[in-house]
Amino acid sequence: MRQPTIKRTTGPARARINIFVLVLVFLGLAAGAFWYYRHAREHGTIRMIGWAGSVVLSDSTKAVLKNLHSPVEIRFYSLLDQASVPAATFAFADRINQLLTEFQQVAGGKISITGHNSLSDADAATADGVKPFNLDKGNACFLGLTVVCGGQKESLPQIQPEWEPALEFDLARAILHVTATPATSVVKASAPASPETTNEILRLIPNVKGTSLDDGIGILREATVNKFREAGAEMEKQIQAAQQQAADAQNGRPEAEQQAAMKHLQQVQLDQAEKLKAIAAQLQAQISVFEQMKAAPPAAK
Repeated sequence: MRQPTIKRTTGPARARINIFVLVLVFLGLAAGAFWYYRHAREHGTIRMIGWAGSVVLSDSTKAVLKNLHSPVEIRFYSLLDQASVPAATFAFADRINQLLTEFQQVAGGKISITGHNSLSDADAATADGVKPFNLDKGNACFLGLTVVCGGQKESLPQIQPEWEPALEFDLARAILHVTATPATSVVKASAPASPETTNEILRLIPNVKGTSLDDGIGILREATVNKFREAGAEMEKQIQAAQQQAADAQNGRPEAEQQAAMKHLQQVQLDQAEKLKAIAAQLQAQISVFEQMKAAPPAAK
């Protein structure tokens, strides 16, 4: 199954965070430690899928999936050219596939996944709003998702590695949108937002009503770039220090010390991955509150 290119029909894809590619490289350097940790925890709830650490979904995502009242189809377009697409992109697609599998399992039969992984499916991908890429290097490729429920459809046109921490939340929001009813919309609109989230939105978007939904989401995503950059820089320092400690422990140190150094490296990786997921979750909370603010009737004068 190919990787999904996330495209929403509600608006174009926004900011790209190049620094995140660097973050993925640093985490990839210690992939072996991640797999070691997975085997050590094989009887637990954590399953490693790459840098992000696990396929353990957030409570908010689980709530969406466990309360679906209508069947949802996810069309996963992973049309990748073996000759021109790097191996890292195929690995990214595999991680997306595992995320989709987790969504399907948690939904308890309410979600079906249709995989498209042949370049001959390009017409179907285009019809579903998935965006082609790689045109300057070889065959047109597609990596996206389309979520369908009844007559509602929403696409994630081109999923990119730098936004991997936000993918879970983007997909959950797409599912919520296509399955929303007037009743659930009211509940969502009335849910209280934290003052911190509201104040941050107003700081970034002083004129909420005068800013379009797409432009507002773009502003919120752009503001997240610095947070990812800062987290990436801190991650680099901590992982490099932990890697050096693990390397030093291999030079004639006792077995117990070697294991302790490796465990520390694994924990540093997991802690940093959780920080990135937290930043992505904050962004999704801001987007949800911004949507509520846009939908709210104007205050009476």
